[in-house]
Amino acid sequence: MLSTIFGSIITNGTLTLEAFLAATAASLLIGFFVAFLYSRITPASRSFLITLTILPAVVQMVIMLVNGNIGAGVAVAGAFGLVRFRSVAGKGQEITSIFLVMAVGLATGMGYIGIAALFAVIISVVYLMLMKSPFGKGADGERVLKVTVPEGLEFEGMFDDLFAKYTARAEMLEVKTSNMGSLYKLHYSILLRPGVSIREMLDEIRTRNGNLEISCGRPDTKTDEL
Repeated sequence: MLSTIFGSIITNGTLTLEAFLAATAASLLIGFFVAFLYSRITPASRSFLITLTILPAVVQMVIMLVNGNIGAGVAVAGAFGLVRFRSVAGKGQEITSIFLVMAVGLATGMGYIGIAALFAVIISVVYLMLMKSPFGKGADGERVLKVTVPEGLEFEGMFDDLFAKYTARAEMLEVKTSNMGSLYKLHYSILLRPGVSIREMLDEIRTRNGNLEISCGRPDTKTDEL
């Protein structure tokens, strides 16, 4: 029975109308499933979701047409390469979703509808589990602190006692001048101690920096781009 479910619907290398329609329907359904799941997890544009739905059927058609023709396969690979390098690199989630639907299209193009569906379900479940888990997340108390100080203030070490009081770790990331050199902007990476008040920490800092601008927020990570 498993051989029937996970076997290819294309027998002896001959593509029939029934097999073509079944593979196309499966590609569109699995593509819609992946697109729907992606839209539930992360915000996405309408055009991207439509692309995820249609792309498996497009790849499936290409694989069916190539069907062992080496020359056609090389031409198709070149066309995909041109499309890839003329597009802007997306986030890791987008690239993963595109590769997933392309893999589905490859499987359905070879007639393995059961394998394509099972593979999409397995990857989707693993993806959901990883997104819901703390895997890869930074510490909850990790923040980026930006403090503006006047030019004449000796800022090196002036906040060390406050960092020892409110943070478990503090590291200076960057120092740059502003306002024609009359101000310094200090950037710190800090890890807050559990239960501390950010407001109290900022109040104590602004009594030392002349009540100039201070900001404290989560790190702006852009490492999800490929």
